Amino acid sequence: MSSRTLPLLFINLGGEMLYILDQRLRAQNIPADKAKKVMNDIITTMFNKKFLEELFKPQELYSKKALRTVFDRLAHASIMRLNQASMDKLYDLMTMAFKYQVLLCPRPKDILLVSFNHMDAIKDFVKDTPSVLGQVDETYRQLIEMYTTLSSGEFQLIRQTLLIFFQDMHIRVSIFLKDKVQNSNGRFVLPTSGPVPYGSQVPCLIRMFSCSGEEVTRRQFSNGGNYTAALREGSFEIFGDRVTKLGTNMYSVSRPVETHMSGASKNSAQHTKVNVAPNPLAKEELNLLAMLMGGLEVQKPGNADNGFRVNLFATDEEEEEALISRPDDLSYGVINIQATKDQQANAELAKIMGEFTESGDQSPGSSSKGDDLLAMMDGL
Repeated sequence: MSSRTLPLLFINLGGEMLYILDQRLRAQNIPADKAKKVMNDIITTMFNKKFLEELFKPQELYSKKALRTVFDRLAHASIMRLNQASMDKLYDLMTMAFKYQVLLCPRPKDILLVSFNHMDAIKDFVKDTPSVLGQVDETYRQLIEMYTTLSSGEFQLIRQTLLIFFQDMHIRVSIFLKDKVQNSNGRFVLPTSGPVPYGSQVPCLIRMFSCSGEEVTRRQFSNGGNYTAALREGSFEIFGDRVTKLGTNMYSVSRPVETHMSGASKNSAQHTKVNVAPNPLAKEELNLLAMLMGGLEVQKPGNADNGFRVNLFATDEEEEEALISRPDDLSYGVINIQATKDQQANAELAKIMGEFTESGDQSPGSSSKGDDLLAMMDGL
């Protein structure tokens, strides 16, 4: 598996989360100033400098539940609140949208173009907030520095790592079902036509060569699809035409979006546990999560009038029904991970947490490094 996958997964899922929340904020007629604050607060948290420094270090993917915990915290990084059923639906939409984009990429390197489309949209959300804009631009530079020099083989490893991460997720999404790009069992329908990968030729010709490398014969064949040559390659610069539409906002045209467990997934969910095998790096992963998320302070509204709840369902009744009907194995509670209490046990963690946290006291504890976090996550 590729150790360079995590930043792309995080940025693309984060971009999809912002698309969905923006659509719901508009649909619920949330005042523009509050909606803007929500988007700015979430993006500021996503692009926290220390958070990204750790995120961009070569490392394996988080477990599904650990990653879900990060996005729970991000979604609540402002005055907006989501009930568990709405958070479940939000995460389902995020993951299925990005899974579809990864499957449709003509070549593995195009995953980076999808990421840039998400980054372009994120930048547009905070175009009037210079301080946040600077954080986003810095992330562009990190992406360009890390990924544009990678080989095709490394991008193939990244793609395979992402597909392995998503392979058991088969949530039906109404937009995909209506567009007939998803079957009733939650699996995607991949096209057999369209542009071929940039740098490739339209399949229809077999050429045979002699031992000296000279072409000796040609044979035409039917390719079974309606393929076209790629016109040009998308731009991998901060500014430029990405060419591909993958990673752009599919919610720009207002229409209701529903998610449903497919029949096969619903039945198997009762017998299949996610991440049953213990992670040998569990303690390190939890310490990293504590370090990263300790700095992501959730903004608590000063009074009841400032905060508001967003519902990703048409009615509160539908939200309650979705929560009841969702298999337990696919529901995640919101987990608040705090910094380790024993600062002496991990001087480096204490140092970074000191840089993150502007104020607040921590009482010393007697637990060993990571044990309190492991106990906390055992309930996931």
